[in-house]
Amino acid sequence: MAKMAASTVVRGEDAFKKIFKFYKRKSPPPDFSDVTDFSKGVPSDKMVPAALDPSVVSDAEAARVGLQPVRDWRAFGLQGYPGFIFISNPFLLGSQPFWVRQCLKTYPQKPNVCNLDMHMSPSLTQDIWDKSVHGLSAPPSGRREPKTLLERLRWVTLGYHYNWDSKTYSANHYTPFPADLHLLSLQITAACGFQGFNAEAGILNYYRSDSSLGIHVDESELDHSRPLLSLSFGQSAIFLLGGIHRQDPPIAMYMHSGDVMVMSGQSRLLYHAVPRIVSAPQGHTATQLAGCSRTSSLQDSTELDTVSEEDWAVCCKYIQSSRLNVTVRQVLGPGQSLPEAPSSPQKTAAGQTAWDRDGAADRGSCYSVNTSQT
Repeated sequence: MAKMAASTVVRGEDAFKKIFKFYKRKSPPPDFSDVTDFSKGVPSDKMVPAALDPSVVSDAEAARVGLQPVRDWRAFGLQGYPGFIFISNPFLLGSQPFWVRQCLKTYPQKPNVCNLDMHMSPSLTQDIWDKSVHGLSAPPSGRREPKTLLERLRWVTLGYHYNWDSKTYSANHYTPFPADLHLLSLQITAACGFQGFNAEAGILNYYRSDSSLGIHVDESELDHSRPLLSLSFGQSAIFLLGGIHRQDPPIAMYMHSGDVMVMSGQSRLLYHAVPRIVSAPQGHTATQLAGCSRTSSLQDSTELDTVSEEDWAVCCKYIQSSRLNVTVRQVLGPGQSLPEAPSSPQKTAAGQTAWDRDGAADRGSCYSVNTSQT
C-alpha cells in the first residue's frame, strides 16, 4: 500500500503532504513495507555506498566522542539525492547514554532556550531535570499524574537561538555552543568530507509517541554550502525526504537510535518531515532496540563521563516512549555576520519578561514538534 500511495501521487498535487498523511494516520495503520531501513544494510536500487575519509579522523579522536573508527561506519547515499549521507549508528556501545543524558539533563539548562519559557518564569525552567526526576522515577500510581516539565519539553535551542516568528538568527541572541556537541559534529562532518565545520546553532526536538515534525526546508542559515547534521536517539521514526518542490513525492526511511544524517549540497535544501514515531515492539525495551546499554566498550581516551545509574534510570523511563533529535548547523560563512535583534522585552503568558520570545514560542512552526499533548 505504501508503494501504491507513493506511485499514484500525480505531480502538481501536494505529493509530499499526501505521503505525510499516509504515514501519520492511526487507523488503519500504514503499510511500512516501502520504508528504507539502512540498519539492514541490504543493497537496493535506492541505497548506494557513501565514501568517507577515515584519514581525517583518527581512531582516538573518534573514541573521544564515543564513535567507532570511521572505517567501521556503515554509510549510505540515496540514488537521486546527491549530498545526502546516512550513517547507521556509528556510536560505540556504551556511548549513547551520555548523549541521551546531555539532551535531557544538560542542554535544556539555562541560558539555553526552550518552549516552556513562553509559559513559565525563568526560575521555574531553571533546572528542568531536577524538577522532573521524581515524577519520572516514581512507580505508576494507577491515576493520571501531571506531566513533568521534561515530558512537556518540545524543543531547546543552542548557540544562535532560532527565532520561530521571523525564522531568523540574530547576533545578540546567542549563548555558547556546547563544546562536546561541537566536537562530535566536527568529527562526523570531517569524515564526510567537510573539514572545519563550525557548529554555531542547534535545535533539539523532543518527540513523544504521537508527535510529528511538519514539512519544511532548513534555509535560515546564511551559508548553505555547509552541511546540516542530524542525530537521533531513543525511539525510531519515519523520516521523509522529498525534492525542491512539495509536488515531488518523498522517499520514506527509518531513523533508529544512534543514526546520523548529513545533508549537504543539493540535499541541504530539500523538503523533509517526520510524520510518525515508531514505538518499540511489545516485549522489547527502548534500550535494547537502541543499543543504549550502559555496558561500556569505551576506550580510556574518551572524554565522555560515565552516566550514573540514577540518571540512566530516568533517561530510560523517558526514551521508553520518546525520541530525541539534535540538528546542528553552521550559520555563517567566511566574512558573513548577523544583524542584531531589537531589544524589546515582552511579557509572556505567565506575566514574566521574555527576550523577544526568540525561540521561546511554540507556534506550531514546521520546525517545532507538532503534538496533541500539552
